Amino acid sequence: MEQASHVATQYYIETTEAPSNERTLVLKQDDSFLITDESGDINSEGRADAGLFHDGTRFLSSMKFLLADGRPLLLNSSIRADNVLMTVDLTNPDMRGEADIKLPRGTLYISRSKFLWRGVCYETIRIHNFGMTTCSISWGLRFDADYADIFEVRGEKRDRRGEQLTPEVQRDGIQLGYIGLDNQLRTTQITCSPRPNKISEFGFDFTMELASKSDATFRIVISCQLGAGSPVPETQDAYQRATQTIAHRRERESSIETSNHRFDSWVDRSAADLQMMLTETPHGLYPYAGVPWFNTPFGRDGIITALECLWLAPRIARGVLTYLAATQAESVSPEQDAQPGKILHETRTGEMAILGEVPFRRYYGSVDSTPLFVLLAGAYYKRTADLDFVRSIWPNIERAIEWIDRYGDIDGDGFIEYARNSPSGLVQQGWKDSQDSIFHRDGSLAEGPIALCEVQAYVYSARRMASELARALGHVDRATALHQQAESLRMAFDKAFWNEDMGTYALALDGDKRQCKVAASNAGHCLFAPIANPARAAAVCDRLMREDMFNGWGVRTLGACERRYNPLSYHNGSVWPHDNALIAAGLSEYGHKEAVAKITSGLFECALFMELHRLPELFCGFDKRPGRGPTLYPVACSPQSWAAAASFLLVAACLGISIDAPGNRVLFRNPVLPESVKRITIRNLRVGNSELDLSVRHYSTGTTVGVERRDGNIEVLSIN
Repeated sequence: MEQASHVATQYYIETTEAPSNERTLVLKQDDSFLITDESGDINSEGRADAGLFHDGTRFLSSMKFLLADGRPLLLNSSIRADNVLMTVDLTNPDMRGEADIKLPRGTLYISRSKFLWRGVCYETIRIHNFGMTTCSISWGLRFDADYADIFEVRGEKRDRRGEQLTPEVQRDGIQLGYIGLDNQLRTTQITCSPRPNKISEFGFDFTMELASKSDATFRIVISCQLGAGSPVPETQDAYQRATQTIAHRRERESSIETSNHRFDSWVDRSAADLQMMLTETPHGLYPYAGVPWFNTPFGRDGIITALECLWLAPRIARGVLTYLAATQAESVSPEQDAQPGKILHETRTGEMAILGEVPFRRYYGSVDSTPLFVLLAGAYYKRTADLDFVRSIWPNIERAIEWIDRYGDIDGDGFIEYARNSPSGLVQQGWKDSQDSIFHRDGSLAEGPIALCEVQAYVYSARRMASELARALGHVDRATALHQQAESLRMAFDKAFWNEDMGTYALALDGDKRQCKVAASNAGHCLFAPIANPARAAAVCDRLMREDMFNGWGVRTLGACERRYNPLSYHNGSVWPHDNALIAAGLSEYGHKEAVAKITSGLFECALFMELHRLPELFCGFDKRPGRGPTLYPVACSPQSWAAAASFLLVAACLGISIDAPGNRVLFRNPVLPESVKRITIRNLRVGNSELDLSVRHYSTGTTVGVERRDGNIEVLSIN
């Protein structure tokens, strides 16, 4: 029991009561996000993660629309397909006078629309009277702001907090404020046009006479401000700029269409969610990890997201590489788990991070971000032939490889291990970073330094990719040395990690070089970053697709036969879409297309049960049951970048598509389609100066690839 209690203490996202079954609505734009109930209200007492957040802090913890001191009736609410606009339709309930009903239900139509732009939430409230006579209406808005750090919202307790300022009533609004222990002033300024009849420290109150068949419109502006000075909302063209920004991004990307409109809905939702998660940084666009808990740059998440959609949107990879090169560690810092050349795990800008109450202001406790950075650089070059950019980050690539050689191999055995240096940092530093995720067959936790199987695969691919980049840059001797190192690692890996009894690769080696003989999804990544001996691949595929691992929706993180299996856990039995996408890509690499199609179909069917067809960060690992959807994980991020981008890698895995920009060709290897899809069309696929529309069709006699449009001299090949 003591061990279980300890596991639950390290940055655990608390769930102390059942989450509300009410739908939530989510908007996100750059460093701001908004979570409301389905009526458009913020009620953090009912749902802990509700609020208007900016820069890691909740700037509004309550916002309630009142109609004569009560709540209106909900008619409908939705998020527009491009994720820019939230709309809510409301009406009045039966409203009694002293003797009878003075306003029958359905007399008033109330619409609320909200969007975010550059740290400001804009809301328009329109009230229309469909009644036959003029009616008297009183309504109001109530506000509150607790300025909770996102880690407080997650459940972290603080001994002290800063000073909550007295609300300041202004001519056309209210200003709420907080001075943190970091001496940072954070304010929320709320204004309304036209001016409310009454403004108090609690909110706005309106009274009006509304003639029959007429309406009234009110515009609310909520500005989140760091530091002194008044924010300057872009009231005139903010909506147009928010909409055009997303539209412009989408226009530059390739797109997917299929014969199945429900499959299209899933892919379109994925594309919209990915665009929403993209955030402007000083170093370019970066896909923030997820709302609400991880709305910030994560190294591993950003890299994997970029890899998943690289074939369609390579500019995302360029933004990720630029950002991570700029934030690469330069010195040894035990508190940050940092050494020179290491790639970022995550960065935070909230009060608790600034004060060091959590170690994540700039934290490097990922063992895999550094080799994945090199792997992405190589994949980006193969996709784009952008040698000038590669040349600009080559010093960063070399420093990353030096980190692998000097700091990553802790005990000098040729494998990359991790052991935290920061007493408050992460104990487990692979993608499964729950404290209880790496263990032996008997359930005992592995003692470090720990060498994860998939990390060795990432290092193998990183060395191979770096070898190809070195050769392209003219560093022939360096290229040869890197290639030889990769091959040496591949042979040593097979000997140390293969477990014949399990028929798959061991999850990890502990500090005594004992195998963690556990059947886990990690082994599938050894196919994605293809360190696996081809003779082992069929066995790995078989193990991943057995009933104890493949639950009908996807591959579980852990086999149901394992001691720590729990379908309700974060990493020990759940299903993660990005994990499955990487596995599917690996299975495709080794030619196991039937399993690829099965995983893709499972996750597609799962998405159909999800709100907006949006795959969350993860879901519970219970077996698929006829007529029933998957079981949701209570505190999963949704939307989440690498879950959104999973659909694109799954399609690529089915098609077996690879793009060789230096060689000026597109190759399809043994393309297959998911069971419910008969055609997939790729439009505006750009490779160098060429552009293609391609169509893959399934017939009873097989699957064919056709070129519908070709601008340029790009070669298209299909191998079955």
